[in-house]
Amino acid sequence: MSKNILSINAGSSSVKLTVADAESLEVFFEASVDNIGPDAKLTTKVNNNKQKDAIQANSSIEAIDAILQAVQTVADFESIVAVGHRIVHGGGHSETAVLVDDALITDLESFADFDPEHAPAALSIIEHLTTKLPHARQVTCFDTAFFHDIPMVAQTVALPREYRALGMRRYGFHGLSYTYLLEQLREKYGDQAANAKIVFAHLGSGSSLAAVSSGKAVDMTMGFTPTSGVVMSSRSGDVDPGLVGFLAHHTGMTVDEWTTMTNKKSGLLGVSGLTADMKTLLDREAEGDQAAAEAVELFIYSVQKAIGALTAALGGIDRLVFAGGIGEQSFILRRRICEDLGYLGIAIDQAANDAQSEVISSASARIPVNVIPTNENLVILKRVKALIQD
Repeated sequence: MSKNILSINAGSSSVKLTVADAESLEVFFEASVDNIGPDAKLTTKVNNNKQKDAIQANSSIEAIDAILQAVQTVADFESIVAVGHRIVHGGGHSETAVLVDDALITDLESFADFDPEHAPAALSIIEHLTTKLPHARQVTCFDTAFFHDIPMVAQTVALPREYRALGMRRYGFHGLSYTYLLEQLREKYGDQAANAKIVFAHLGSGSSLAAVSSGKAVDMTMGFTPTSGVVMSSRSGDVDPGLVGFLAHHTGMTVDEWTTMTNKKSGLLGVSGLTADMKTLLDREAEGDQAAAEAVELFIYSVQKAIGALTAALGGIDRLVFAGGIGEQSFILRRRICEDLGYLGIAIDQAANDAQSEVISSASARIPVNVIPTNENLVILKRVKALIQD
């Protein structure tokens, strides 16, 4: 009987799962449940054939059970030897992948409130699958591990020192994506390229940028939580902490309401008052919608500032890499982000950029600019395979 590995990425309103051969790591089944709640939809993909169905899934557990039912059409449960879980917030863990045991679960539960958007769903699914697939080894893969050893000055939060005992530091996120992108640079362009001063821009619904030098993380835009950093689809990014007191005083806003607002009602959605979807905003901007234009410009501006700041942290820049849904697909935004970065030696070849080429910098530009599709899932599968073989 063949052996397979599952990888799972759970969020507050969605669950994604893939099934791969445990040896080749070839993915042969993908499924996701989006809009967990009354409007939940299950999407399955086998051999590039997609099917979408409305389902009953009012929780992450109901969502994963619906997916597992679909999994049984292509793989027997007994064939599943391991499950890799993407854990957004790994707290103090420096290892990318760790086998699940009781001590680890207790540890994860202790800092689950660091990431209320993802941690509860991920923990509940781990517990559920430990019972559902008792023969399979459960493995956690931490998004924060990539940034664990950044310089102390980049870790430090300028609040009273005693709060460090609670886990207060800047952690960084999208580490699985940056791991993959760095591996791709090394594979495609060699050690010299991978060891250079690189700014990675993972731009999507959740966006972050990272500075990497000599193959190691130096700094990043996201800090204590994934809400921080640049403007995102519905997350605020960095905001003045004084606004917490201001809104509490003038509107009676509670801490929970603040958390909901900055995660689900802000960013592009909040500024435009229309939508969190960048493609829709670009279309509305082209039609003359001023609010949409303001949201798009703010996103571009925040990314441009982040590139400049991370270049300062690196002491220069040798390469810029775009990834993520927006970074990979929107030639318009890549062009607009880069057009004011000439002072860094960055210039875009419009034809290459429009054609979605891997190298989009002009031949005369000092700094190469790449577009590399990311694959967090493959990193999870590789780490799980390596761990269960040890």
